[in-house]
Amino acid sequence: MTDELDRVRDHARTHRDELLEHLVGWVRIRSVSANPENSPDMTRSAHWLSGVLRETGFPEVEVWRTEGAPAVFARWHAAPGAPTVLVYSHHDVRPAKDDHWEQTPPFEPALRDGKLWGRGASDAKGQVLAHVWAVRAHLAATGRDAPAVNLTVLVEGEEEASSTHLAELLETHRDDLAADLIVLSDTMIWAKDVPALCTGVRGSVSATLEVLGPFRDVHSGAVSGPAPNPVVELARLLGGLHDEDGRLTLPGFYDDVVEPDEGIRAALAALPYDGADWLERSSTRSVGGEAGWTVPERLYLRPAAEVTALLAGDPVGPSQGAIPAVATADLSIRTVPGQTVAAVADQLRRWVADRIDDRVAYRLEVKEESGQEPYATPPDLPALDVLHEAAEEGFGRPVGRMRNAGGSPAALIASTLDLPLLFFGTGLPEDNWHDSDESVDVDVLLAGVVTLARFWSGLARS
Repeated sequence: MTDELDRVRDHARTHRDELLEHLVGWVRIRSVSANPENSPDMTRSAHWLSGVLRETGFPEVEVWRTEGAPAVFARWHAAPGAPTVLVYSHHDVRPAKDDHWEQTPPFEPALRDGKLWGRGASDAKGQVLAHVWAVRAHLAATGRDAPAVNLTVLVEGEEEASSTHLAELLETHRDDLAADLIVLSDTMIWAKDVPALCTGVRGSVSATLEVLGPFRDVHSGAVSGPAPNPVVELARLLGGLHDEDGRLTLPGFYDDVVEPDEGIRAALAALPYDGADWLERSSTRSVGGEAGWTVPERLYLRPAAEVTALLAGDPVGPSQGAIPAVATADLSIRTVPGQTVAAVADQLRRWVADRIDDRVAYRLEVKEESGQEPYATPPDLPALDVLHEAAEEGFGRPVGRMRNAGGSPAALIASTLDLPLLFFGTGLPEDNWHDSDESVDVDVLLAGVVTLARFWSGLARS
């Protein structure tokens, strides 16, 4: 097996430039699912991936249409008696503004300093191509004409738009997606030199709160004092979202939280956390959050809430000197095992209703239909140990375990198909997902290729 590992590594290394050429070509396609004007690009992206999967050898490749963006389905089942694995990821990317990027325009990828810069390079086109090239390396190293396991691939086109049509897609194609195991590739590792497997993700609940003051923007000199100011009231509400210990003040919010087991807390404690290093890699100014928990625990094991957008008045140009009629905030709540989208949505509604001043009106939209439940891989799942061993071969060093802070449709996929789910990703906190200057570390990407190639062989033997 050492010889096979060496051959996998050699294949990944010698085909590095071809992998990057693939990624450059794909990143150039503006597959932004949130923008209707990019609908043709979403179709081009799906067909681009379909072509690469056919070139790799997948005998069945289809583009599945939805009312939104298309998904790509591929199947290569030529290993009777071997496990069947469903690989999930996405080909859509977040919107990007050219004038906010310093390294390169977002859809004109550039390679420098061991990184490929461009929108989607890490989240998640690079992760999809790690799977493609892992299959190629696996076949080259083993001399097989088909993978040692049965592979099904589903790459959707709406993950960055809350996977709007994924539930319907899973139900419609349930038979096509039948498997023994799911591998979701849309996650991060702790650090390049300290890899750690993701074993769970937090859930998410999004909401928009509008506070209504005057019936129109009113000159402040005419009504200042007695007039209700929605900005002040919204600021007061948001300022009371957390208590002095950093805990959320939503009624009953922590009642359903399942306390994390000591195994995952010990795994997080083993990660080499350094405050200054974390601030630099995460581009954050300081550390806050819930008292009594370490920073990795706050990131991965505890619920949280953030204000992701604020709008009031006329923020562009000279001040109008008016009290705004409306102030708006977007909220993002991260949940953990035990909590549900429906319960948290109800808690948020009660919190606003109980606390808002009756001098203003309000509208609260909780986007339950796009909410995501938290998910954790069963710790006793045998495939998790196989993946762990493969990752140590792929990265050439010990591999820890962690969780991921963001949400994903993991719980939806696992529950709909009634299958256990593993995570494997090649992202890093410093890859700048959803921000300007997104990049992927090429060495980490190649380590992911080797890991997955070894995983297929190991899983077939297990």
